[in-house]
Amino acid sequence: MPKLVQRMFPKRVWAFPNSPNTVFLTFDDGPIPGITPWVLDTLKAHNAKATFFCIGNNIRQHPDIFKRIISEGHKVCNHSHNHLNGWKTDTADYVDNVDKATDEMNKFLNSPEVLNSPSYFRPPYGKITQKQASSLQKKGYTICMWDVLSFDFDASISEEKCFRNVKENISNGSIIVFHDSLKAEKNLRYTLPKILDNMNTNGWSCKAIEL
Repeated sequence: MPKLVQRMFPKRVWAFPNSPNTVFLTFDDGPIPGITPWVLDTLKAHNAKATFFCIGNNIRQHPDIFKRIISEGHKVCNHSHNHLNGWKTDTADYVDNVDKATDEMNKFLNSPEVLNSPSYFRPPYGKITQKQASSLQKKGYTICMWDVLSFDFDASISEEKCFRNVKENISNGSIIVFHDSLKAEKNLRYTLPKILDNMNTNGWSCKAIEL
């Protein structure tokens, strides 16, 4: 993500640069059968923690997978209820959709510190208007973006290119975006184990975002 864009929106979280030798893997769009469980298995095998930006409607359809994410010590955050494009959605409708996803999440979050807390929100496609962002921030949401995008969802790139997109751009405190989705499956299954192996070899720690 260009530094200029990050400076334009300083109230949004782009990375945690004061986290030496640490990166923050994030997964958008789940939970999805077949894909999300495989991600969880892979993270467990590498003793890594991550943050899952979940779709409310997918939580509703696959609650057992959502509960597994939580039970294995990962963090869960909001990615809207229906994967809305903010640039094409009325502000009030957009905010309501984000709140709807929070309500779905709160059915399974029993911790008093988390229950009914809006927490972090990542806009689908990274597309959100300033009015939408301001409205959500006033309600207590923190807009979480990223500084490293794997492009795993792009079928036109090779698995090796996807791997390099991550490997060559990691820095202290990077927030890295993958997708536990069918669209990203090919590139994800190749890239994630290699990235985790690479980070272990080079002394990087994979942690979940502290909410």
